[in-house]
Amino acid sequence: MAKRGGFSGGMPGNMNNLMKQAQRMQRQMEENQKEMETKEFTAAAGGGAVEVTVTGKKEIVKVKLSAEVVDPEDIEMLEDLIVAATNEALRQAEEANAEVMNKMTGGLGLGGGLPF
Repeated sequence: MAKRGGFSGGMPGNMNNLMKQAQRMQRQMEENQKEMETKEFTAAAGGGAVEVTVTGKKEIVKVKLSAEVVDPEDIEMLEDLIVAATNEALRQAEEANAEVMNKMTGGLGLGGGLPF
């Protein structure tokens, strides 16, 4: 006679182990997310004339300009350098995030990034 609503062959034990592993992975992901949020990534443009620092939360926390790049006659160049440095710093943050996710998922491609 078949059991009602159950699995044969010891599946409930395996399901419990799977749930524990999922919970452990979720805790690790939350810890890694908190750690990523505190990290900072700095990138430069224009030979170091512009530096931008962002956090793992993708927030700009610092912009450093050298005096020689501040030319009232060429504001566009300064704007371009700021954009370039910011995009590079954000790329670094995203790359670090992807590395953390790869470690967590074992390279299975299960995650597209941390939700921030």
